[in-house]
Amino acid sequence: MRNPFPACAAVVLTAAALAACGSSADGNGPEAAGAQRPAASGPAVPGAPTASAPPSAGTGDAGEGDQGAERPAPRTEGPKTPSDAIAPATGTFTKKQKEYLADRVPKGMDPAAVLQTGQETCDRLRYLVKADRDTAVGAVATEEIPDAAGAVAGLCPQHQDLVDEAAYAYPDGTHTGKKLRPGAYRSVSPTANCSWRIAGAGGKELAADTSATGESRKITIPKSARTFTSTGCYAWLPEGDRG
Repeated sequence: MRNPFPACAAVVLTAAALAACGSSADGNGPEAAGAQRPAASGPAVPGAPTASAPPSAGTGDAGEGDQGAERPAPRTEGPKTPSDAIAPATGTFTKKQKEYLADRVPKGMDPAAVLQTGQETCDRLRYLVKADRDTAVGAVATEEIPDAAGAVAGLCPQHQDLVDEAAYAYPDGTHTGKKLRPGAYRSVSPTANCSWRIAGAGGKELAADTSATGESRKITIPKSARTFTSTGCYAWLPEGDRG
């Protein structure tokens, strides 16, 4: 007759293994705890590093919170919640936060979500400035970071210089007429298919070139320019004084 104990031991070990699996699946194991908090991602901006950024904060002051996974910006069209009716579900907003939220919270939307979007914009700018300031300015100029001017003015005024410089930059596209400002410019985060063309009156070509190196290039837009077209160069930032 065979000894029954090895079979019983196998049953006990199997049951213990199943119990351990059940504990993790219920959220009690370390794997489950980690799965409840997705890893944060870095800013999706050309030229920016791919290192992870810290997770997002709640309704604390902007600049003190961390950056989390990006989410769509809240809708801004339609009726807004009156300023005196804006309040978080728990806690309170600071004076600065209330000023930022004024006329920004659509009716029916949680004001904390609108505030967090603005805070994440500030966090993203702070992250990019540490990595590469030119890329941060380019992200504002191309509107890859939406409503950066509003978030900076209301939540993180320490980054106002980025917004001011971006106002004089040229994102990819065609720029004509009074939007053209003579001066020297440098490309930021260009692709390997960066090209540009400067034309004067009657479409006369004044300058044109391409770059396949992915390195920054410099150009000068003369006073006689009427059209400036850029493709694959991401953005052009002003050099020197801006008049």
